This record gives sequence, C-alpha cells and structure tokens, in this order.
Amino acid sequence: MTASHSPLLPPIYGGQTGGNDPRAVAPQAAPHRGFWRKLAAFSGPGYLVAVGYMDPGNWATGVAGGSAFGYSLLSVALIANLLAMVLQTLASKLGIATGLDLAQACRERYAAPVRIGLWVLCEGAIVACDLAEVIGSAIALNLLFGLPLVAGVCLTTLDVFLILALQRFGVRKLEAFIVGLIVIIGVCFAAEMVFAKPSLHGIAEGLIPSGEIITNPAMLYLAVGILGATVMPHNLYLHSSVVQSRNYPRTPAGRREAMKLSSADTIIALSLALLINAAIVILAAATFYRPGASVAVGIEEAYHLLTPMLGAGAASLLFGVALLAAGQNSTVTGTLAGQIVMEGFTDLRIPAWSRRLVSRLLAVVPAAVIAGIYGAEGTGKLLVLSQVVLSLQLPFAVIPLILITSDRRQMGEFASTRRQAAIYWAIAISLVTVNAALLLSFFR
Repeated sequence: MTASHSPLLPPIYGGQTGGNDPRAVAPQAAPHRGFWRKLAAFSGPGYLVAVGYMDPGNWATGVAGGSAFGYSLLSVALIANLLAMVLQTLASKLGIATGLDLAQACRERYAAPVRIGLWVLCEGAIVACDLAEVIGSAIALNLLFGLPLVAGVCLTTLDVFLILALQRFGVRKLEAFIVGLIVIIGVCFAAEMVFAKPSLHGIAEGLIPSGEIITNPAMLYLAVGILGATVMPHNLYLHSSVVQSRNYPRTPAGRREAMKLSSADTIIALSLALLINAAIVILAAATFYRPGASVAVGIEEAYHLLTPMLGAGAASLLFGVALLAAGQNSTVTGTLAGQIVMEGFTDLRIPAWSRRLVSRLLAVVPAAVIAGIYGAEGTGKLLVLSQVVLSLQLPFAVIPLILITSDRRQMGEFASTRRQAAIYWAIAISLVTVNAALLLSFFR
C-alpha cells in the first residue's frame, strides 16, 4: 500500500512549518520527556473532534429529551459518548497507521460505485450537521440580539469565511480558538448547574439504561437523535486526517506511541464533551420536566423560561452565549471535514472557500425557508430531525472504518485483532439495530 498523506493536513517530519501555513503543527516533545509532556505536545486533534459532540444539535435533542423525560436519557448520552471514544480512537489509529484518512482509505479499497455512494452519504451528513449549526447560531443571535431568524440564518454564511481566515494562522491557533470556546461553554453550564440545583438521585438513576427507551416511540426518537448528535459520521473522517498533523516518528515504535497519545487526547477531550452534553439534559430535566407531562421544550422556549423558573437573571444570558459558542465551534469541524471528505473520496482540489460556501448554502436555503414559514417551532423540529439523519447515516461510515482497520493489507501490524474486531462489530450492529427500530416506529 502506498500512503498518500491527508490532503488538508499532511504530516510534517521536521518540526513546525513556517508563517501562516494552515498545516503547521506543534513539534513533538523530546523522546526523553515524560508521558504528560508528550501528551501536551500531541493534544489538539481530540478537541477539534470534541466540538462536534457539543453542537446545537446536541442542545436540541438534549433539551427536548430532558424536558420531556427527565433524567432518563442521560444513559443514552453516556453510552453515545463511550461509543464515540471507541470509534474516534479507531479513526485516529487508521490515520496514524496508514498515513491515510478514512476517505482516502475508502478510495483505495472500494470500486467507483461504492466509493461514490459513500461520498454522497457523507456529504449528506455534513449538510445535516451544517443545518444544525445554521439553525443553532441563528436561534442564538435571535435570543441575544433580537435578530430575526431568517436574517440570522443568512448571516451564518459569513462565519465560513471567518473560520477559513483563522486557518491561515495555523492549526495550533485554530485549536486554541476551539479550546477557548469550549471553556466558555463549560463555564456557562457550570453556572447553570448552580442555579438549577438538580437532583443527584435523579442523575444517578438516569445513568442506568431503561427498557422504556426502546419501547416508547417518542423516547426512542429523541434517543436516536442524541446518538446522531453525539457520534457524528464526518468526525471519523476528520479525526483520521487531523491526527496526522502531529510530528511523530513514522516508524512502528513511533506510530505505536502516537496511538497511545492520541487515545489519551481523545478520551480527555470527549470526557469534557460528555460533561457538557450531560449538563444540557440535566439542566432541562431539573428546570422543565414535570412527571406525566412528557412535553418537549425547544431551545428558544428554554432560553425564555430559564430566568423566571430558576430565579437567576443571568441564566438565560449564559444559555444564549454558550449556544452561540457551540454553533461557531461546530462550524470549524464542518469546514475541515468537508474539505477532507471531498478531496479524500474524489481527489478533486477546489478552493476551500467555494466548497464550504456550497455546503453552507445547501443548509441555509432550507433553514431560511422553514424559519420564514414556520418560525421558531419549525426550525426547532428541523434541528432535531437533522440529528436523526446523522444517526441514520452513521453505519455507512462506521462499517467501512471497521473493515479497513481489520485488514492487514492496509493496516499491517496495527490491524485489529479478532477480539477487538468483535467489539467494533458489536458497536456497529447496535447502531444499525437502533436505527432500524426508529424506522420501524415510523412505519407503525
């Protein structure tokens, strides 16, 4: 197998690239340094990926699930994040072992019809994710500044150029921007938890899975939405690419150590995402849930109700600021993933701004139409639906990832063992089963 490096973030062998090169990477910590110093030098790709797990889609499904079913869906958020850790670690392993991202590996492995089908499905997932970012940012702008939803949706086309401009300063600066927004989101929710005073007993019970999640169609719908909002297919392509921006020895020993560092980076970053996702469900459950009512609250309703129900003047403001930060953060991953997917599957090289603008317009147009006709209620439902679409597409990214990483011809000595492959296939089968149950509930 001949490794052709990631189109967007190729590996650098001799240290940091100069100037404003967006592919610039941090030098690896010296070999004699300890694990934590090496991890500090390696960290970053996990946080780029983690922001996709706390986007406005997570907010919509988390707020709806918590307000309608209390703490019950906390177990789904926990399971989804654990699955995400396993799959993202596997994606980074692919990138480190082969020097290819997942899209490039699929291009090498599959014939044109299969490859094109996978590409189209992944592009659909990116548009669905974009839809969530557009609607979430527009809602935040409406809540914080009174900007009409349609105007806010149209304004989100500009943040594409903001992110592309940030890329010019190098990937480490982009990662710092991401971490800064994550800190803002975390601080806002920490304050919200103080205001809400959630039930610790309810949280503990909610972390235990309930059979009602499968048997109750309304709960199942939101559970699959949470799953789709958490384990995002395009993030698997993104992670397998950006992990190659780190400077590690391209030897078996160097790759093995890089996999350990990447696993630690991923687990730490996604643990932070889990805390924020859980906080969204907990806040909604503690504030809005009424036993027997099962009424889902939307993001906009939550914003307006937080202050009067919690008695804290800053509650709504913190909620809106965190939502805006989440929307902007997720735009970064969409921008990077879109370019990686197109170039990886097709080897087409077009300007990043034009490719990203087309993707964003495919999300802006339906969001603007729905916002203009149905208002906040319609956009809220569209936001949740976008996450279900993501979940339905997920197996078409997970299954190729498992097949490729289990193949010694592509992975060499780093191919998954039979036991590891069995675990990965159990995850894939579970995802397919949950999605099939959702479709069956629709037909019923």
